[in-house]
Amino acid sequence: MIYGVIFGANSYEHEISIVSAVVLKKVLKAQKKFIFCDKNKEFFLINEEKMNAKFFSSGAYKKEKVLVLKQGGFFYKTVLGEKKLKIDVAINIVHGKDGEDGKIAALLDFYGVKYIGPRLEASVLSFNKILTKLFAQSVGVKVFDYKTLNLYKKQTKSLKFPCILKPARLGSSIGISIAKDENELKYAKDVAFEFDEDIIVEEFISNIKEYNLAGCMIDEKIEFSIIEEPKKNQILDFEQKYLGFSESSKVKEADIGESLKQKLRENFTKIYDPLFKGSLIRCDFFVVDNEVYLNEINPNPGSLANYLFDDFTQVINQLAKNVELEKQIKINYAFIHNINGQKGKL
Repeated sequence: MIYGVIFGANSYEHEISIVSAVVLKKVLKAQKKFIFCDKNKEFFLINEEKMNAKFFSSGAYKKEKVLVLKQGGFFYKTVLGEKKLKIDVAINIVHGKDGEDGKIAALLDFYGVKYIGPRLEASVLSFNKILTKLFAQSVGVKVFDYKTLNLYKKQTKSLKFPCILKPARLGSSIGISIAKDENELKYAKDVAFEFDEDIIVEEFISNIKEYNLAGCMIDEKIEFSIIEEPKKNQILDFEQKYLGFSESSKVKEADIGESLKQKLRENFTKIYDPLFKGSLIRCDFFVVDNEVYLNEINPNPGSLANYLFDDFTQVINQLAKNVELEKQIKINYAFIHNINGQKGKL
C-alpha cells in the first residue's frame, strides 16, 4: 500500500498541517509520498528525506516537482510528457480551511482518487461549530447551550459571565478566549472576529472534565482508540494541544470507569456512523454530572491522533482497504434519444 499524504493548503492551520505530515513520516510505517499544497494552492511532490518544517518555511519546496490533480490522480511532467504519481490511497491531513471544509474531499471525489478523510457533507458539518451542534443534536448527542454573534449584525443577546468565545470555522484552539466581564468580552470578540465573521459563545465551566476519543470504521465495526484526558490550564490552548501532538509518543489512558467509557463510545458512534465513514476522526467530549456533551469533532485530527492507538499503522492499513470511490452514475442519454425519436431533433 502506497499512501499520498496531502498537507498544507491556504489555512490558518497551515503550519500545524506541516507538523502533522512530519509526524506521519515517523509513525506511519508504510510507503508514503508527500504532497504539499502551498498557500497558492499549488501541489508539490516532496521527497521524504526533505520532510522537515524548515524546508517549507524557507520556500525550498518550490524547487520540487509540481503536481497536477486530474482524473485518476496526481500527475507530473516528464521529458516525454507526463506521468501519474503512484499512490493507492491519499490521506487528507490538511487542517482547517481547504482540508476540513470539504474542498479537498470534493476534488478527490470529483477526480476519482481514493482517500482517507471526511467526505464533503461530513466536512461541512464538522468544520462549522454551529452546524456541528445542530448535527449532534439531530443524532441524539448532547451539546452545551450556546449563542452566536455575527460581525455584521448588532449584538442584542445578553451573555452570562464567565463565557468562552470561539470562531465558528476554526480549530486548533486559535482565536478562543474566556471573558469574565464586559471589558474582557469586547477584547475576546475582537480576537475571534479577526479569524471569522461568526462566533459561538458558551458558558465557561471551570475545571470541567474533558476526554478525547478517536476511531474509524473497519469492516462495519468501529475501531476505538484509548480515551485521553488532556492536561490543560483553564482551556486546552494552542501550545498545550500542538506541542504535545508534535511528538510521536503515546499518551496515558484516562483513569475512568467502564460505564463512562461506554457512554463516550456510544456518543462517538452516533457522531461517526454513517456520516464519517472513510475517515479517522477524534471527538472531544465534556462530562458534567456523569452526562456526556460533545465539544467538537476533529475530522482531520492533529497527526491523525496516532498517539491514541496501540498499532496506528495497522489501523490505517485496515481503514485504507475499506475506503471506496464515490459511486458513479451511468449516463446513457436514453432520455435525449427518446425525445429525438418522438419529436425530431432538439
